Amino acid sequence: MVSVLVVNDQSLQRLGLRLLLSAESDLTVVGEAADGAEAVAMSAALRPDVVLMDIRLADTDDIDLVRRIARPQRLLPTAQPALAEATQGTQGTPPRVLVLASATDESHANAALRAGADGFLLTNASPAELTAAIRVVAAGDAVITPTLTRALIDAVRAEPAPRPLRRDAGLDNLTQRERDVLTAVASGWSNSEIALRLSIAPTTVKSHVSHILAKIGARARVQAVAFAYESGLIHPAA
Repeated sequence: MVSVLVVNDQSLQRLGLRLLLSAESDLTVVGEAADGAEAVAMSAALRPDVVLMDIRLADTDDIDLVRRIARPQRLLPTAQPALAEATQGTQGTPPRVLVLASATDESHANAALRAGADGFLLTNASPAELTAAIRVVAAGDAVITPTLTRALIDAVRAEPAPRPLRRDAGLDNLTQRERDVLTAVASGWSNSEIALRLSIAPTTVKSHVSHILAKIGARARVQAVAFAYESGLIHPAA
């Protein structure tokens, strides 16, 4: 069962998302947050598998909110006693973050992914696309709509590569096989496709991906894709 925390400042939209997700036998909504502070507190207390977040929250730095949920430095205290008690002594992996945004917010994609988001989906996605995306993100993979993939690649091409020393050291730390796997991941291949084309077992591919993420300091495949472009390991077509 995949647990989901819904973050949206519109009560009717929260209700609609709860009804949609609750109708799926393998998804459950464990909470709803209406603002950034509540989202951070509930994420720490409830420890959902996925935080489904609308980034256009009123009076909230949405990119910073993604970072605080996906990469918490510590479990923050909260004014809500029940939540504070629930967070005491809890440890573990932060939740996956799936961002919902309108087409006008596509420029946020790169920043949100850098902040730790594991997926970026447009608000006009169909119910089937949304529920499928939640499952994919919960499983540890990434989801980006085709138009946002293009926007991400264009943004990477337009920006100078940051922190070149770290970038070079990251590439140097990868074995040739890990580079092959990373190239395949950045090309959009699934684990099963990579296993077939490189003549290795799917479990070996999964192990390679885990090692790559650890070496480059990424937490999900989508950050590894960005790293592959930034490092010059692969180059997008013109």
